[in-house]
Amino acid sequence: MSRKGQIDGIALASGGLDSSTVLAIAVSEGHRPLPLTFSYGQKHSIEIESARAVARSLDLPEPLVLSLPFGEIGGSALLGDGAIPEEPALGATSREGIPSTYVPARNLVFLSVAVATAESRGVRDIWIGVNALDFSGYPDCRPEFLDAFFKAAERGTREGSTSSEPWWRLRAPLVELTKAEIIQRGTELGLDHSLTISCYDPDPAGRACGRCDSCGLRRRGFEEAQVADPTFYRQ
Repeated sequence: MSRKGQIDGIALASGGLDSSTVLAIAVSEGHRPLPLTFSYGQKHSIEIESARAVARSLDLPEPLVLSLPFGEIGGSALLGDGAIPEEPALGATSREGIPSTYVPARNLVFLSVAVATAESRGVRDIWIGVNALDFSGYPDCRPEFLDAFFKAAERGTREGSTSSEPWWRLRAPLVELTKAEIIQRGTELGLDHSLTISCYDPDPAGRACGRCDSCGLRRRGFEEAQVADPTFYRQ
C-alpha cells in the first residue's frame, strides 16, 4: 500500500477504457501508481488529454508524458500510413490477420520504458490494461508476450538481476475480461467513462468516428454491460 502522495508503481495510461479502468482498480486497492503515457505520433493524440483528465479524477499524479519517435519509424495506420480501417461486420476479433492499426513493437517499447521509469524510482509494480479477449488481435496484448517480456526484464535490469526472487510485478487485471466486464468493473469503481477516449480516428473535438475496431469494441461493450454509453460520435 502507498502513503498519500507517494507513488508505488508505474501504470501505462492511454486515456482509453482499459488503462483507465486499471488506474481505478489500482486506486481501489490502495495503490498510487504514476500514470505513464506517450506522445508517439499517433493520429489520436487527443488521448493524452484524456489520460490527464482520468488521472485528475482519480486523484493521481499528473501523468508523465514522454515522446517516442514512432512517427518517424512509421508502419501503422495509427501513424498516418494509410487510412484507419473500418471494423469488420462480425467485429474486430473476427478480422483475419493483424490489422493495419498495429504499431510495430509498441507495447514492447512502452513496457521497456515503464520498467526503466520504475527502476529509476525504486518501485516494482507495472500496471497495464492489456486484454486478450475483446481486442483487435495485436500480438503484444497476449499473455505469452507479457510472460516473455517480464522474464527478459528480470535478466536485463539491475534490480531484477540482483534480486534473489522475482523482482518485477506485472499487474494486468483485465487480461481475461471481456470489454463488457471491464466496463462493469469501471462502473462499480465510479470511473467516469465520459473522460475516456477509445477511437483511433477522432475529430479535433474528440468525437469518435464510430467505424474503427476500437469504436466497435467500445460500443458493443457498453451495450452488453447494459451501461449508458457516454461516447460522443460524430455520426
